[in-house]
Amino acid sequence: MRKITRPLNVKNLNLKNRIVFPPMATAKALEDGSISEDILSYYDEKTKDGDLALVIVEHSFISEEGRANKNQLSVASDEMVEGLKKLSTLLHKNETLGVMQINHAGLYAKPNDPFLLPAGPSAVPGQNIHVLKREGLEEIIMDFAAAARRCKEAGFDGVEIHSAHGYLLNQFYSPLINKREDAYGGSLTNRIRLHVEIIRAVRKEVGSDYPLFIRLGACDYKEGGTTIEDSVYASSVFAKEGVDLLDISGGHCGYVHPTEKSQGYFREITEALKKAVDIPVLLTGGITDLVAADAILEKNQTDLIGIGRSIYKDSTWLHGALEKLER
Repeated sequence: MRKITRPLNVKNLNLKNRIVFPPMATAKALEDGSISEDILSYYDEKTKDGDLALVIVEHSFISEEGRANKNQLSVASDEMVEGLKKLSTLLHKNETLGVMQINHAGLYAKPNDPFLLPAGPSAVPGQNIHVLKREGLEEIIMDFAAAARRCKEAGFDGVEIHSAHGYLLNQFYSPLINKREDAYGGSLTNRIRLHVEIIRAVRKEVGSDYPLFIRLGACDYKEGGTTIEDSVYASSVFAKEGVDLLDISGGHCGYVHPTEKSQGYFREITEALKKAVDIPVLLTGGITDLVAADAILEKNQTDLIGIGRSIYKDSTWLHGALEKLER
């Protein structure tokens, strides 16, 4: 049996193989962020073959202030829970585990309310933003915790905190954006302080047994930005604080590597993390071939493989690829 088809336990989740559908925004929610028939149909189509071990549902906003786009999925109020239950139930019917990704867009926020300014760690030249003070940070921490509780109440198998692709937590993590001179800026320890406080608040809200992931924009690949060494330190801290899985992507370079285009192009990061932490690591990035993905797993460069674009473009791709792999 190839490694990619072997099961893996993550916390108390039994993954039937190593293949994950990573979070990919669909903009298919209703205007208020609630579940639509379009979203349910989309995830049904992606999972009906039953081949995926896990789906990480697209980033969902924790507050109106943190909304990234129109028709983005919401976990910002208790009224959303009943609709979200339909999605978790659908995934389970298709024999797929579901983890919900929760997010605050920070400087990239586009609230439906035109009077709400985007908020971030530091001032940005030429941009009208709200620089977050302590009381604002406390509110964001509580919003993340409440959103995580809603994910659990809605029947999802876990929750993932989004700290990649230039959104709020990634903005605090990266010295390219974070120019603060208080306890949340400067040193790496300070730049991940908000992450740690959110992880602790989420753990308190959902309990010690509920699976908690973090998606980390682990390296900016820009001069003066975050490095692989930074991500090793940060990930070690997150693991000690109770994170159960590291979902690795790019930082302010976005979700692609600026120079490396081969299969699994962030594998240099996940390989370094696997040597530093004892929790599973998920690698996403340019995977279009299961043989190549299996080779990365065999080299112990990651524990799980995220395959996004291939499945997004063709919902039958994975089923065919698995059949071909087993011949």
